Amino acid sequence: MELLLSCTNEGPVTIVDVQGDIDALSAPALQERLEMYVAAGQRHLVLDLSGVPFMDSTGLGVLVGVLRLARAHGGSMRLVAPSERVLRIMAITGLDEIFETAPSRDDAVSATRSQDSRTLDD
Repeated sequence: MELLLSCTNEGPVTIVDVQGDIDALSAPALQERLEMYVAAGQRHLVLDLSGVPFMDSTGLGVLVGVLRLARAHGGSMRLVAPSERVLRIMAITGLDEIFETAPSRDDAVSATRSQDSRTLDD
């Protein structure tokens, strides 16, 4: 399944809708796009994974790298609605302890905005 990406912005939050498998073939394109967003100043990312039926270790590596990059720029990254299959591989690798997930885009955007406003208040 070909990887399709689309992006929308809601204030300081960039929502990336990901459709398709994230594997060794598609992960480099995802990495390039997400790194481009962070480099352009879009430091808070919400990745909607509801359309991702499969992710391998290469995909997880990309997500970890982009999370580190976003945090290094004072940002964040949340994952929306990962499938049971994706959640299982995250649990096996321990990455479920690192990534913040949300059941919906609205929940992820609200949590990100709340976190961002607390950071600004500190």
